[in-house]
Amino acid sequence: MKFLLDTVAVIRHFSCEGRIGKKASLILENIEQSNDSLIISVVSLMEILYLSEKNRIPIDLNDTLIKIYASSKYTIINLSPEILKVAAKTRFYELHDRLIVSTAKWLNIAIISSDKRFEEIEGITVIWDDEKKY
Repeated sequence: MKFLLDTVAVIRHFSCEGRIGKKASLILENIEQSNDSLIISVVSLMEILYLSEKNRIPIDLNDTLIKIYASSKYTIINLSPEILKVAAKTRFYELHDRLIVSTAKWLNIAIISSDKRFEEIEGITVIWDDEKKY
């Protein structure tokens, strides 16, 4: 299966800091041994660049790209006119999240995210789990 990683999931997974839900952890911890793959939106990379420049996260863009390129299990997806068309029909309060959720909708894949508000969007399957794993 393919899964889209939300920005928070990318940061926590690659920095090994912060909580990740139990279901999400199982996918992330076993990615190299599974047939699954993880998609990362260029929007998440933009957010990582911004947040790292503000010293708000423990990983920067370069570290993130090194980890992505080190495994064939990760793919970066760019924004496209098709994804923007989905975003035009998707109502969400924050633009970056709206674009990420629209990417999952366009790809028709689940999103790994701790953002409970994503569950309110029709056509989105969110994988995390309320039970936290440290």
